[in-house]
Amino acid sequence: MRLNVYLQKAGIGSRREAERMVAEGRVQVKGALAEATTPVEEGDIVTLDGKPVAPDAKALPRLFMLHKPIDVLVTNRDFKNRPTVFELPALTKPGLPRLMAVGRLDVNSEGLLMLSTDGPLAQAMMHPDTGLARVYRVRMRGRFSESQIASLAKGVTVEGIRYRGAEFVEEEDKGGRTNSWYRVTLTEGKNREIRKLVQHFGGMVNKLVRTQYGPFVLDKLEAGAMVEVSPWKVARFMDELEAKGALK
Repeated sequence: MRLNVYLQKAGIGSRREAERMVAEGRVQVKGALAEATTPVEEGDIVTLDGKPVAPDAKALPRLFMLHKPIDVLVTNRDFKNRPTVFELPALTKPGLPRLMAVGRLDVNSEGLLMLSTDGPLAQAMMHPDTGLARVYRVRMRGRFSESQIASLAKGVTVEGIRYRGAEFVEEEDKGGRTNSWYRVTLTEGKNREIRKLVQHFGGMVNKLVRTQYGPFVLDKLEAGAMVEVSPWKVARFMDELEAKGALK
């Protein structure tokens, strides 16, 4: 994180005021006199006039990563009484704040679902202009030709809906006689986009797992489990969104 951003989030004033304090020699990072370009990493001790300062974690929005299981809806309530993510044990623990889903995964899909306490942050993450990559592992019946993969990369129109370019990369030795595995990257994520793109070229998705959303990675998080993103990572992520003009 940039030092002036760190100091601003610590509540000592604007970024310009923070830069002035640094120029006056009042700020140290890890015991050394700081410069305007000094980066601050997680765990670094920052002092102003000899006193430690740190961003106020309580003022930051909170972000969570959930491994959504298959056959669970991403909705607050289902009138057919089907299970929803908000009924999972991980989301019914005492003390959790009110959370909203960042986008959706359909009932037949699984993997990484982000949840936030902050509406503007969630909207910024979902907005196509922000360009956050959504990465999936997809098993499909059939196999794309090179020309079809090239068409997908350029973007295609399906039933009157224009889909941005999607990157499909086949995984080696992961398929079989009838199935193929692909690593798919989207930057928009329309409703059931991957399934519709695959069907457009005559295939059928039979497994879909989202593994990444922007900088956040599912890794080894078990199905149904949820973990909170550290305040430090949230602050750094919001700084990146602000730099893009995606978060006002």
